Amino acid sequence: MEPAELIRELRGARERTRGVVDDLAGSRELGPKLAIVNPPRWEVGHVGWFQEFWCLRQGSEARPSILPNADALYNSATVPHDTRWELPLPSFADTLAYRDEVLEKVLEQLKGGKADRYFAELALRHEEMHAEAFHYTRQTLGYPAPAGMDVSFKHPSQAGDFEAPGGLYRLGAVPGAEFAFDNEKWSHPVVLEPFRIARRCVTNAGKPPGHWKGDRLRRFERWIPIPPDEPVMHVSWHEAQAYCKWAGRRLPTEAEWECAALSGVEGMLGHVWQWTASTFLPYPGFVRDPYKEYSEPWFGTHKVLRGGSFATPKGEARVRFRNFYTPDRADIFAGLRTCAA
Repeated sequence: MEPAELIRELRGARERTRGVVDDLAGSRELGPKLAIVNPPRWEVGHVGWFQEFWCLRQGSEARPSILPNADALYNSATVPHDTRWELPLPSFADTLAYRDEVLEKVLEQLKGGKADRYFAELALRHEEMHAEAFHYTRQTLGYPAPAGMDVSFKHPSQAGDFEAPGGLYRLGAVPGAEFAFDNEKWSHPVVLEPFRIARRCVTNAGKPPGHWKGDRLRRFERWIPIPPDEPVMHVSWHEAQAYCKWAGRRLPTEAEWECAALSGVEGMLGHVWQWTASTFLPYPGFVRDPYKEYSEPWFGTHKVLRGGSFATPKGEARVRFRNFYTPDRADIFAGLRTCAA
């Protein structure tokens, strides 16, 4: 990505972050201690710290932060989750100021041709992930939806199954095509048997999750009538598997999902994350990138999701992007698409 485009993308990502977190000052900036959320005041500081650590400090703890003791506060690899509510964090206003000061320094470096563009894009993608995570927090805690949030779904024009002929297929990112995380590297051959994958995700009419109340579901702070034609959301991998067993179907592998998406099946991106049958594992020849905590610690314990949700920034709603969560997680905007058994 060229510097001018990267500057625009970084500014756009920051505007999205501001829209989902900057209004949470006061009683909501810490919130209850839960295993599936971070305190917003800590998380927004972490976003700024990550950008500073990789872009301004080149990933070195030997280079000082502009915020005293920042590494001990915001390094998610070393700061236990349960302690993040009790840390001596700066005020919410000071946290926002630190985050934005970091961005301005990064933009100055990019304008002057002094920034490492890989690390700048890594920080961009990281911030986009946290922007979506703030949506999860607002949903989980019943906070209002971000201002201007549009939760609407356009169904694919066709129903039924897409029939894929199978054969030799190359799974994974192609070098030089676009930014890729280490777990997407690199394109490698897989052989697929012929398969049939649903053109549409399973809807609310087809699968009632346990968190509904009667004929209503909660969307952020509001209880609304259940939209029967919307993709079902807040489904764990275990629930997705149970539905497939009941329906006589199965989850697609991530290779099948990627093949279908690249074959032109509509609606694969941007509605809900879709669980796959695949365990999150490295591709052949995996070499970890400098941000070593991103992928490697989670291999073998998480399941792969594909596709992106309505809250996923466009930089992450890529066909080859591999999202991953533990199979019990149902707080994310995740649903399912099935294959013929």
